[in-house]
Amino acid sequence: MISPTPRAIFLMLLGVPLMLVIALSAPALWIMSAGWIVGVGALVLVDAVIGASLRDYGVTMDAPALLYAGGSDPLPVTLGFARGPLPRRIQVQLETNDFLEALPAKGLRGWEGRTRPYAFTLTPKRRGLAKLVRLWSRWNGPLGLVQKRHIAQLDRDIPVTPNVRWVKDEAIRLFSRDAAFGIKTQIERGDGSEFDALRDFASGMDRRAIDWKHSARHRSLLAKEFRTERNHNIVFAFDTGRLMSEPLGGVPKIDRAINAGLLLSYVSLRHGDRTMFYGFDARPGLSTGFLSGPRSFPKAQGMAANLDYSSEETNFTLALSTLANRLERRSLVIIFSDFVDTISAELMLENVKRLTDRHLILFATFEDEAMSAMVDAPPETTLDVTRAVIADGLLSERDLVFRRLQRMGVQIIETRPEAFGGALISRYLQIKQRDML
Repeated sequence: MISPTPRAIFLMLLGVPLMLVIALSAPALWIMSAGWIVGVGALVLVDAVIGASLRDYGVTMDAPALLYAGGSDPLPVTLGFARGPLPRRIQVQLETNDFLEALPAKGLRGWEGRTRPYAFTLTPKRRGLAKLVRLWSRWNGPLGLVQKRHIAQLDRDIPVTPNVRWVKDEAIRLFSRDAAFGIKTQIERGDGSEFDALRDFASGMDRRAIDWKHSARHRSLLAKEFRTERNHNIVFAFDTGRLMSEPLGGVPKIDRAINAGLLLSYVSLRHGDRTMFYGFDARPGLSTGFLSGPRSFPKAQGMAANLDYSSEETNFTLALSTLANRLERRSLVIIFSDFVDTISAELMLENVKRLTDRHLILFATFEDEAMSAMVDAPPETTLDVTRAVIADGLLSERDLVFRRLQRMGVQIIETRPEAFGGALISRYLQIKQRDML
């Protein structure tokens, strides 16, 4: 597509005063005004001919197979002209659907031979199916009188999945025998509460492990060795309702919760435990059943990607009672949810109390940094004071809900999104070491 630039239109409009002067003073010289129009049109035509050609322009792209929620990936593109002159500057813009953050137009200069490489940054806003719609390119002719526009139809779909790449990186960093159980000489057979064997007591061993009866019988100090319990049930219950679908730091809360849940799922599967993913909003949703073994992690990843966003209010009564009916043995139930005040949390508290009668509950949520910032902001205006008072009241109600949960015996995790995964793993290992399951 070729169109005149504002410069060409301005030059054409410069002839209007000349036309008026000729029309009023010397109508017989009207040919001069026509000559101005023809001259500007000829310049526009010359600029279109001698400039870089649309037919010689091409775009190649190496789109990623997957995108990860909460991350960013490059999209390398190569712009090139097969022959002919090259524009001094070319402007490109990538059109996508609503699953990706909008990208501004970018002006590029400089050529490597006859090509110009560039990499767009794709940042998903949510899980789903992102789409690359079109790539718009435009450049001006050498005289700046014409603008040539090229539209490349892409129509490429890219799935946006939970950020498993971050999970793998964190797992490599966190999952080691020393990191999981502490720096001890006896790792697999030194922790837990399930008796394994007796051995001679050696310096450095825990004196509380000495078996005094067997030591008296054999007339030498003997200590008990324990082994780590396995095959525990770990349930990841994700609230996908309205509050958890809201963004936190540009990423929906549910996506951050899924990433942390997948990280803990990877660790717990490696430890021999069984994991289950459960989603709910106004009604119960996804339920994977219990998975076991590290080879089940890809399946857990695929199932977690099916946890969709919702704009409905969460029905804790239906969701948690349905979950309680599906659990046949004592389990660690990790509830990823959020609340605004004591009124919205009342039904959640009532139904969590029923679960604590049989199961160990861990309530995981994110720290409300926006409210904390309002409370700590300098009171420069009356509006700042009003915001601080309201925010402080909401935080007080939030603390009240947490205290009620703790009195029920519920474990609480409230931390920043960056530290959420690490805090979750630390609490899981602490629960196992204390034999709370």
